[in-house]
Amino acid sequence: MLNPYPAWLSPGDNAWQLLAATLVGLMSIPGIAVLYGGLVHKKWVVNTMTMAFTAFASVLIVWVLWSFKMSFGAPIHLGPGFFSQLIGHPGPVIDHLGEQAQASIPLLNGSMPQFRFPSSTLVYFQFVFAAITPLLFLGSVLGRMSFKAWAIFVPLWTTFIYSVNAFLIWGGGYFAGKGAVDYSGGYVIHLAAGVSGFVAAAVIGPRLKRDRETTTPTNLLLVAVGAGILWLGWNGFNGGDPYFAGADAASAVLNTNLATAAALLTWLFMDMWSKHHKPAFLGAVNGMIVGLVGITPAAGFVNGWGALAIGVIGSFVVWFAFNKLSTKWIFAKVDDALGVVYTHGIAGLMGGLMTGLFADPKMIVYLGSGKTAASSVKGLLYGHPWQVVLQLEAALWVIVFSGIGTFILLKIVKIFVPLRFPDDVLQIGDLAIHGEQVEPTETAHRVLPAASGVD
Repeated sequence: MLNPYPAWLSPGDNAWQLLAATLVGLMSIPGIAVLYGGLVHKKWVVNTMTMAFTAFASVLIVWVLWSFKMSFGAPIHLGPGFFSQLIGHPGPVIDHLGEQAQASIPLLNGSMPQFRFPSSTLVYFQFVFAAITPLLFLGSVLGRMSFKAWAIFVPLWTTFIYSVNAFLIWGGGYFAGKGAVDYSGGYVIHLAAGVSGFVAAAVIGPRLKRDRETTTPTNLLLVAVGAGILWLGWNGFNGGDPYFAGADAASAVLNTNLATAAALLTWLFMDMWSKHHKPAFLGAVNGMIVGLVGITPAAGFVNGWGALAIGVIGSFVVWFAFNKLSTKWIFAKVDDALGVVYTHGIAGLMGGLMTGLFADPKMIVYLGSGKTAASSVKGLLYGHPWQVVLQLEAALWVIVFSGIGTFILLKIVKIFVPLRFPDDVLQIGDLAIHGEQVEPTETAHRVLPAASGVD
């Protein structure tokens, strides 16, 4: 008699993990593509969608050929201490063992239950996390970044920035060994995306003046669709990160929605309290994103009260940053097109630090057995002030490394291709770059500007 399941495989865990991965994938395509496409000027919709889909595809190729093992494989011992647990050995994961053997993360073996699904499930689940990160900071550089530069930059950034952060915090590397936690990507994904997007926007330069002066979205209905996909897709984002279809996964899903609801309402109330006195839908979307991002590093470590606090406090702080800080210092000089540094960077930082405050040791991630203690995290409010320090150390690393690394990679890319389109191409947008428009007209012609080429 044939058996479809190896002895170690749980059909329930495997099915949930694949479903969770699919939900996260939908957050990128079509979620981010539709959300950003609705927010930008009509002449940039096709470019936005193309860059999103291209990044999603290119990250997958990089991920299975070398980057997954750099993020979750056996470490390269580059030196003592920190350098011994900085990055994993690169290598492919698409042979028969790479796809059908039991999943494992070498440095975490023994510190968590054995996975009950194959390696291909783990590879794909972690891929959709890697893929959404450059799509998030795409929002910072829309309306001017060269498509060729983007196509080169994304694989480089995934290899040299994302993989290092993921290994250090998720793959059992240095910060994980010290006890810093990031449940589902507040640091590895959102803080890194916010910082990298801001640096990229500064290096590449601003959009055309007339594009910056007119910020009216092309289609709020598309924004609503994209935002809704993000909200519900986040159930897979946070609900999949215990790696088992257990109680902590359910808690993470509920906490995700609690924080998001609280943050959305907080932002709306702040908008109504401000001089505008209007509950704007775009404000609601910003609050929603802040709640989703803020709870991400904490989702399975905090209880529902902690989730509500993260939603309210995070939204309050980011609202002030978005509306006040954006007019001061370097924030006023850098054209972060969709404000990614606020809704992802600052929100991710706040969520990670508040994890150190509100993590409840009675929220059990993995049950203990025999003489093995249950797995949980204790925050400052429960008697462990050191957790905040650990969270701050990891955050500072992500900020400095992601910022400097992004700057260097962009300077390298600039050697080979221009980082931005020429101004005459920027005047036209999609038709000049892709030969397509989101709403074609009879007068549109598939011709490029005579004055310059398109990079």
